[in-house]
This record gives sequence, C-alpha cells and structure tokens, in this order.
Amino acid sequence: MRVARPRRHRAARRPGRESLRRGIYILPSLFTVGNMLCGFAAVLYALHDQLERAGWLIMLAGLLDGLDGRIARLTHSTSEFGKEYDSLADVISFGVAPAILAYQWGLRGVGRWGWAVAFLFLVAGSVRLARFNVKSAVADRRFFTGLPIPGGAGALTLMVLVANEFDLVVDRPIAIAASIFVLLVSVLMVSTVPYRSGKDFNLRKQWPAPAFFLIAAMVAAVVFSTLPAVALLLGAYLVAGPAEYAVRRLRRRAPAQPAPQTQVTSAIDATENPDHP
Repeated sequence: MRVARPRRHRAARRPGRESLRRGIYILPSLFTVGNMLCGFAAVLYALHDQLERAGWLIMLAGLLDGLDGRIARLTHSTSEFGKEYDSLADVISFGVAPAILAYQWGLRGVGRWGWAVAFLFLVAGSVRLARFNVKSAVADRRFFTGLPIPGGAGALTLMVLVANEFDLVVDRPIAIAASIFVLLVSVLMVSTVPYRSGKDFNLRKQWPAPAFFLIAAMVAAVVFSTLPAVALLLGAYLVAGPAEYAVRRLRRRAPAQPAPQTQVTSAIDATENPDHP
C-alpha cells in the first residue's frame, strides 16, 4: 500500500515585493528618458533659433544624467542595460543637441567648415562614450580618460548662453574662434588626458557637521546662479586636466637630485687626518 506524499505547495509570490522591485528598476530609466527628452527638445528649439531655451534644456539634461546613475546605485538597480541605455541618451543630449546648438548660433557663419566641426564634435563624443563603456570595469575611478562628454556639451552650451546674455554679435572672426574652440573640446574628449572624476571625494569626511555642509551648499547655489561664474568654473576644469598632465610629465623627466655628501666627506677627512677630533 502506497502512502501518497503530501504535495509541496509552492510559496505564493508576493505581488507587493515584485512590483516594488520593478518600480526600483524603472526609476533610474525614467531619469534617463527625461535626459533624452531634454536633448530631443533642445534640438527642436535650436532648429527654430530658440537658442536660450535649447541651452537650458541641455543643462537640465546634464542634471538628470547625474541623477540616474546615483539613484541606480542607491536602489541597487544597476545593470548593463541601464549603462548602455544611458549612453544612447547621452549621444542625443550631449552629442547631437550641443552640436546643432553651436552650429545654429555661430558655426554656420563659416560655411561648410562649421557643420564639419559640429559633426566632428558629435563623432568625438560618441567615441568618448564607447571608450568609457569598454574601459569602465578596469579604469581608475579617480580619473576620466579624456574630457567627459557632459563637460564638452557644457562647454558648447555655456559658450552660447554667455554670448546671448552679453548680446554678442556673431561675425565671421567670432565664428572662426568658436569653431577652433569646438575643435579643441573635441580633441580633449578623445585624448588620453586624465580628468579628475571627483568620485573619491567624500562629503562626510570633508564636512562632518551638517551645518558646514548646509553653508557650503548655500554658497554653491549663489555661485552657480550666474552664468559667467559657471563658465569660469567649467573653463578651469577644462584647463586643469592638461595642466595636471603636463606637470606630471615634467616631474617624471626631472633628474633625481644627488644625495648630500657632507657626512661622507667629514668621515673621510677624519680617517685621513689623525689629529682630527
């Protein structure tokens, strides 16, 4: 006589936990979609010569791009899909949109060279993103290899916004200077110049007291409220990478200083001169 084994009932899935997990995975992607939406809208506004709105949308896309990765790490929802999807959004927001914005503002004043330089910026930005995705697992977290594409997009965007704020008339010499600037930014993005990422900067160690952190945040808000101040800070960041790289190369090439021979000489004199005390 066989005794029927009791059936093992599978544990019922908890719909609340499963939906919460899906919500956590969707949340970073929503910020990435918002980043892409800002870039797409910036392209449309730039094509209709509404350059100021397009520039601020690119700046907003940079803010959303900085938030999606942090939210993914905080919610433990990082994935290869999210990384690749973020790169595709960055190509639109920080590659296509700034290139069209700069072209509509002043690069078209030099004819074919203008759109060639704008397209070169897009190519350099896409190469920069592809190289970052390939080397992200083995790269040093403290440094970026080359100028990050949000920094390059910010440089072009601030160039247009600051020029519009001061009502700068874009003639042919200014268009040529802007083309050279865009070309230099493109070269910095595909270069191997290390730029500090700031990921090793721990706010808890720098400002252990919440009061000091609040004061620093207020000072930063006042500084970033003006476009020229933001442009100066970004310009300093652009120059800081090559400057630090050059200083390191000079230190490596500097010859080693010979050790002082005072003690050795005195010892030799003491052995040769018996009357030496």
